[in-house]
Amino acid sequence: MVAPAVPDLTEEVLHESIDARTESLVSLRELGPPDLVHLLKQGVRNPARQTGIYHHVTGVDASSSASLAAYINTLTYKDNGPNATAKIVEGVYCCYNALSRLDMRVHVSIPGTVESYCVDERGEKRKASDELWLETYLCSVLRAYSYADDGSGSTIRKIVGVRRFNPVTNTETEHRFLHAAEQLFFRGWQLGSDSVVQVPTNVANHLTTGLLKYFETTGRYASGINLFEKLRGQSVEVSSLLAKVLFMGNEEVAGIKTLYQSLQKTPMDYVMLDTQAEFLLKKAQKAETPELKEERLQMALGCADRGTVAAPSEFKTWARLAQVYVAMEDWENALTTLNSCPMFTYQDKDTPVMPEPKEVHLPILADTRLDDIDSEPDSRFSEQVDASLHGLRASAYRGTFKQAYSILTEMTAKIGWDQLLKIRSTVFVMEDEYRTEKQEATHTVAPKRSPSVDGLRGTPDPAVNGDGASDDEGEPSRENLAKTLSGDGQNSAVEKPSNTIDPREVKADSENTTSNDEHLSKLNTKRLCERWLDSLFMVLYEDLRVYTIWRTQMAQYRAQQIQYRKSAEEWEILGALAERLQHVDEAVEAYRACLALRFSPKALAGVLRVFEKTKSTRETIASVIRLVTWQYRWYSEFSPELLHTIRTLIEDEGAVKVRSIIQATSLPQNVLDLTHHYAALCATFRSSGTDG
Repeated sequence: MVAPAVPDLTEEVLHESIDARTESLVSLRELGPPDLVHLLKQGVRNPARQTGIYHHVTGVDASSSASLAAYINTLTYKDNGPNATAKIVEGVYCCYNALSRLDMRVHVSIPGTVESYCVDERGEKRKASDELWLETYLCSVLRAYSYADDGSGSTIRKIVGVRRFNPVTNTETEHRFLHAAEQLFFRGWQLGSDSVVQVPTNVANHLTTGLLKYFETTGRYASGINLFEKLRGQSVEVSSLLAKVLFMGNEEVAGIKTLYQSLQKTPMDYVMLDTQAEFLLKKAQKAETPELKEERLQMALGCADRGTVAAPSEFKTWARLAQVYVAMEDWENALTTLNSCPMFTYQDKDTPVMPEPKEVHLPILADTRLDDIDSEPDSRFSEQVDASLHGLRASAYRGTFKQAYSILTEMTAKIGWDQLLKIRSTVFVMEDEYRTEKQEATHTVAPKRSPSVDGLRGTPDPAVNGDGASDDEGEPSRENLAKTLSGDGQNSAVEKPSNTIDPREVKADSENTTSNDEHLSKLNTKRLCERWLDSLFMVLYEDLRVYTIWRTQMAQYRAQQIQYRKSAEEWEILGALAERLQHVDEAVEAYRACLALRFSPKALAGVLRVFEKTKSTRETIASVIRLVTWQYRWYSEFSPELLHTIRTLIEDEGAVKVRSIIQATSLPQNVLDLTHHYAALCATFRSSGTDG
């Protein structure tokens, strides 16, 4: 398989990239940035003229200094040819060990010696041991999976000049990876966790996330079951991971049995409870009868509710409970539970902090040449985008906020904006309601407050509750939320919710009711909407407003038989907007309109998701070929999501049919070979559907 091209970023000052990396070590919080490869070039005729170039890389075998030195040597073969004007005389490979918080480095002199050492957060040199190399190797594989692109190109565009390789290409390297994971498993919590997990544990951290991603991508479930069976003998909490892999491999009975037995020993393990709830929720969605669906949802509710008791400070438990309530169509409890979710600041992946390079050279490999892809960069940067589309804040949501917004949009898609506002008014204290109650209360007696009145972390301060203190100037107030969402007034206005709770119905203990309590009845029976959820409603309002204007204008243009024109970038944004609001057909329509104007990996990845769901084999393969080619063009030979797509196709259709469809596509052979490489990986791992 041909290797991706090598991007070059030229330094302004010699070795400044290595110095910048050393300075950034103290601020690293996650798995660390991609590996840094620094090369020193020397003029053939003028040896005094030296230039420093560098690029980043993931997925290179980091199990020893020799393997990293070998990577540097591969870079010298081409550059040190007989016709070269400059030759590589030195190379430094830097690979971060997130477990010991050290930067492992290999210095190669060409020709000459190889020196390996490590640098700590203070920039001081230390000796590299075998144990440190084991840790470094494991971190390297996890980074390769964590920092891989999902096919949409969003990850590739974040950092310029990163070569991405598959760290596990056969059963031999798999054995090495899983052996390292087994050796270091109970130190995995030291690596931290995804931003939706507040406190990393032995079963919720970057190591376990990487392992599950690997098994899901490759379908190597037997290897995962074997690993977690061994580790479960040391700690029963590993049962949740074992059950997840069993469910992936469609061994549901064994997975249920594993969870049942383990929960007898540790009944308040929140990860196990959440795994049970997630499984039951999925089974309920596939139930053949309403009665069976209701039964499974009731069981899921019990597990999810218990999960919030076991881990009240974790986002996942509350989000799962909210999802169960949404599936049960218990909208009030769904909104109340969503309001109780603990929200965490999103911690993005560690990225290189480098000085501005003097030059950036991004070569294009001939094997990736494809007409529609080649035209993409030139047209992208000349497109006009409407300001209202650029200002959609939901597109920037990550972590807990993205997941909470998804739950809110699911509710909106099912019951509509009007009904959502009415339920919101029933569940939460509104501004005008609060002001009225407060004014009346000031003439009587100050209210007693308790967590049951205010909610999990609520506060009656109207400023905190969104009264004129929203994050952005000009953001719609609560009153504006009830106005029409259409730009031209054609859609009916959304009725402003009214407050209809009768104090006598809510206050059961009527004999203890006083006149003062009547003034405060609504405050005593409602929660205060958390400011972050208040902000989500505002953002949802803006999404819906822009979406409604788009769909209304589209209908008007079609009625008048006029073409509705947008730039490719605008269609891409509208597609993401529709997908965010869970309008799948409209999202595909926008993505297709974008692709009709120019190539867009984000739009094509959006269309691919629908092709996969509808089992459109030929369209799926055609999309994958172009996405694989685009990825390879930008130095990435590995995307777990695209590999997973190919593997699933082979399982459903068989390897022979998939290879035949790829080969029958009227595209250059060198382009088809890139996708054949993904199919060959499935054969190497003996995936279901492959020959033999």
